[in-house]
Amino acid sequence: MTALNVSMSPPASSAVRPVDGLVDRKLALWHLVASLVFLGVALLAGFSFSLQFLQKYPFPGIELLSPGRWRLVHTNGVAYGFLANAFLGCLYWAVPRLTGQPVYSRALSWFIFWAWQAIVGVTAVGLILGHAQALEWGETPTYVDPVAFLGLILVAVNFLTPIFRAKGPMYVTLWYFIAAFVWTPLVYAMGNFLAQYLVGGAAGGAIGGLFIHDLVGLFVTPLGWGLMYYFVPIILKKPMWSHGLSLVGFWGLAFFYPLTGIHHFLYSPIPLFLQHGAVITTIAIEFVVTTVIINFFGTLAGRGDALRTSLPIRWFYTGMVFYFTTCLQCSFQTTLTFQRLIHFTDWVVGHAHLVMFGVFGFWLLGSILYLFPRLIGAKAYYSDALNSWHYWLSALGTLIMFTDLLVAGVVQGNLWRNLAPWEESLIASMPFWLIRSVSGTMIIVGNFMFFWNLYKTWQMTVASRQTQPAMPGTSPMPA
Repeated sequence: MTALNVSMSPPASSAVRPVDGLVDRKLALWHLVASLVFLGVALLAGFSFSLQFLQKYPFPGIELLSPGRWRLVHTNGVAYGFLANAFLGCLYWAVPRLTGQPVYSRALSWFIFWAWQAIVGVTAVGLILGHAQALEWGETPTYVDPVAFLGLILVAVNFLTPIFRAKGPMYVTLWYFIAAFVWTPLVYAMGNFLAQYLVGGAAGGAIGGLFIHDLVGLFVTPLGWGLMYYFVPIILKKPMWSHGLSLVGFWGLAFFYPLTGIHHFLYSPIPLFLQHGAVITTIAIEFVVTTVIINFFGTLAGRGDALRTSLPIRWFYTGMVFYFTTCLQCSFQTTLTFQRLIHFTDWVVGHAHLVMFGVFGFWLLGSILYLFPRLIGAKAYYSDALNSWHYWLSALGTLIMFTDLLVAGVVQGNLWRNLAPWEESLIASMPFWLIRSVSGTMIIVGNFMFFWNLYKTWQMTVASRQTQPAMPGTSPMPA
């Protein structure tokens, strides 16, 4: 593997001490560490779940370790343990630098950190004990929901305060962050309170569908794109190609995305005009996403060498290609015609893995790769080769899993449409399920290589700091 430059030198703006002093490096670091701990647990839970399809599940007959419960640990661990923690760590770095203001309260920030780890931990235990709610992506136990909702409001207060106090320009990144802080508590309340306690039947299903997709589109998407609008120009050292397309992408997301979620329940008792509306807005989102992708690749023009020399940029742009792919796929698969073939098949599972890990996971892993040495004061990574292996195993593993499950979905759909015996579809699926487990192994090995590299880099930095006195005027880094 060729060594890759991870751009250890921070941009000139981050060398300004008044701005640099606004960032609580230790807090950002520990959020990123927590995110990777939960990612490791979630990956292992997902892999163990996949083994049941190969009749190799390691804990048969043990209720607390049943595969259905560990699947929920896998999905919730990725969403709330990995993604949410990584977003928070990146926000503690980006928001003070963009606003020139500290977050509302350092004490509140640390309270949020420990409270959020407790929420994710209690959720995992509750899911294992069988306390899950019967709502996709809303399985968090009922006793966790009010606390999580309060936590989301505290996060919004902590970050919106410096944004509204800022005197300078309102960057597009901050537009996306503001939207996420406003939308996320509303989406969480809609999915976990309305559908659970107030609205039932087909109407409750419609609200559940909106929650499922709005959790991705109004929580994960604005934070993810907001970070890309922050990191990409800094690393490439050039402004975004088009401010106008930035606005189109933002307002297109705000206008179309809230209405798409019912496409999860096509051919259901939900009124057909709502299903048709979800199909139309889903297709419209693909056009919006295309404008954003064009903007970022226009920004890359003249700096294409960065795909070779900067590994964070490679993570970011791989995620963008996957994002365009998954949205293009979504605009087809949500049509009623396409749903006749792939409804309830592994095609949908492949789609979900590509968007949650292949897009947002890749963006956050690239962000962590960029931030980690800056947060601990490292001059270099322990091993550039391990970083390269991490990227290639994750990228190839994700691509193989996505393609494999898409083909599996087509095979399954055709068998079911032709009224083949159920057992025949199981037998036909097993080779695809084996490939899924193999590709999952590639992803796990790559990420644990990354974990080891981060640990050794941290260890190397601590040892270096103990043997060399700090230079006068430098800011101490947390060990």
